[in-house]
Amino acid sequence: MEQLFQISNLLVMPFWALMILTPRWRWTRRIVGSLWIVVPPALLYAALVLPGMGQLLPALANPSLAGIATLLGLPSGAVIGWIHFLAFDLFVGRWVYLDSQERGISPWLVSPALFFVLMFGPFGLLLYLLLRAYSMRQEISQ
Repeated sequence: MEQLFQISNLLVMPFWALMILTPRWRWTRRIVGSLWIVVPPALLYAALVLPGMGQLLPALANPSLAGIATLLGLPSGAVIGWIHFLAFDLFVGRWVYLDSQERGISPWLVSPALFFVLMFGPFGLLLYLLLRAYSMRQEISQ
């Protein structure tokens, strides 16, 4: 499980580095513009979840706090949960990056929001949505 955890991080970190550190590089736009960047962590997730689907589905179909805590408390459950976070956060980060590029929002403002999407998922998305709303409001007032 430790190796899968490390591999999962390696699958996504190059894309985060591109979006946060080199947002204006033409190759960043080309690479991040492809939905294929989220496929490797999604495939790894599927490879881990599908064999145990029969055991996971009942726990997820009728979730309880104790049941989810038990699943996530196992090394395999923690790795599966982590890869789930990585895949979805990368998808959201990709959307934030592309949306901000289309709207012409400064990378100096977007990069911190992307960092928060990477580290805190929904909180980073909320920050970007506020930045986006402020940016749209500025456009309207001009």
